[in-house]
Amino acid sequence: MTIAPDLAAQILRLHNAEKWRVGTIARQLHVHRDTVRRVLAASGSPVPPSAQRPSRIDAYRPFIMETLIKFPTLTAARVYAMVSERGYVGSESHFRHLIAELRPGPAAEAYLRLLTLPGEQAQVDWGHFGHLQIGRAKRPLMAFVMVLSYSRRIFLRFFLDARMDAFLRGHVEAFAAFGGVARVLLYDNLKSAVLERVGDAIRFNPVLLKFAAHHLYEPRPVAVARGNEKGRVERSIRYVRDNFFAAREFTDLADLNAQARTWCEGQASKRRWPQDTSFSVQQAFEGERAHLLPLPVHDYAVGERLTVVIGKTPYARFDLNDYSVPHTHVRRTVSVLADEQCVRILDGTQELAVHVRSWDKAAQIENPVHIQTLVECKHKARAHRACDRLSAAVPASTELLRRAAERGHNLGSITASLLRLLERYSAAALQAAMLEALAANVPHPNAVRHALERAAQADGQPPPTALILPEHVARRDAPVRPHKLDSYDRKESDDET
Repeated sequence: MTIAPDLAAQILRLHNAEKWRVGTIARQLHVHRDTVRRVLAASGSPVPPSAQRPSRIDAYRPFIMETLIKFPTLTAARVYAMVSERGYVGSESHFRHLIAELRPGPAAEAYLRLLTLPGEQAQVDWGHFGHLQIGRAKRPLMAFVMVLSYSRRIFLRFFLDARMDAFLRGHVEAFAAFGGVARVLLYDNLKSAVLERVGDAIRFNPVLLKFAAHHLYEPRPVAVARGNEKGRVERSIRYVRDNFFAAREFTDLADLNAQARTWCEGQASKRRWPQDTSFSVQQAFEGERAHLLPLPVHDYAVGERLTVVIGKTPYARFDLNDYSVPHTHVRRTVSVLADEQCVRILDGTQELAVHVRSWDKAAQIENPVHIQTLVECKHKARAHRACDRLSAAVPASTELLRRAAERGHNLGSITASLLRLLERYSAAALQAAMLEALAANVPHPNAVRHALERAAQADGQPPPTALILPEHVARRDAPVRPHKLDSYDRKESDDET
């Protein structure tokens, strides 16, 4: 902490001229004792040692120091247990405070200033900037940052995830913004770049290697726990947090990225260049641009691709949402190719569907044609099943339906009526009734029903009733036999006599 010159002068005057003690100066000026001692030590004034009271830990200091030198990372709880076994009776909380002062700190490490040539190197990393609530989904807001090591030119792009698709898309847009590609790109040990690392043995992500080969740059991961090797991108992310994102208002991701582009080309490029403050970052970048590798002739196909199994419903599940496909592809495996704007569903090289991508959660994104086709297919299938059942039981139904179709009748309602008659009468009776209706050239269920009722009445049988009819309705359908009038004639003749 920097001490104000007037405060330092006052401390020196009170100590040297007024002979005040360190504690008195600290109390009167409302500063810490260590601050007073630091000012006196810096001026060369003798600082009286502070009197220390004896402590219970004094007898154990040599043992503690020796143990911590051998095992620097040993926890305070374990050291406390060891000294307690040797007779220490102090409290654990106070011991933790004391052990923090005794524990030797790491040795200070000096770093070389890393200088790079123009167009030689760029550094890449992700930054996490909270979350965005989109409908029912809570999406992480991730910032892809690439900075040219020589000119410090920053590229900033926000995504709603940190998957490989977004990672490569960030590269492509950064290269386009810079107008070229740096020869070496430094990465942290993230899974998008390094799948496995044992010492100096590195297994790169094959997708990144293919992408790097297309753009002719060398992917290079930094050493483990050596963040200083990519300090330029680390400082750039901190600069983004403090100078761009802090108190930033935006409506959606597109608005945020539009503001990020304006900021990168404006304020971030106009800041002073660290290597020569008489230049701006934009001026240094203009000199570096000519040293970048040219962009490839053919664009790299960027997109998230995965295999999806369609279930019994015609939807492909991708990124928390369901996208409709033609019903002919249920129970099949298809490919999904997605970017930020759209989701394409492919069966080999055949494109089945294209949908606008949804960043919501548990949403159904449907093409009305897919659903309407499925509904029509279901209706047709239901009608076909009914016709098949009817023709199998009553062969004459095929001819009756053909003639009904020629007259423009509704085949669906006719089929349903005939099926109801089949449930109430036998198949043989229905066959005979249909033949009678066809002979009369009346291809209609009413004619068939009348023929069935006449045949039943001729046989002296009551007309059958459906089992599902209520009892009072069934009673109304009971047959009424006419009473013979012979008894009335006999009675009238008896009365005359």
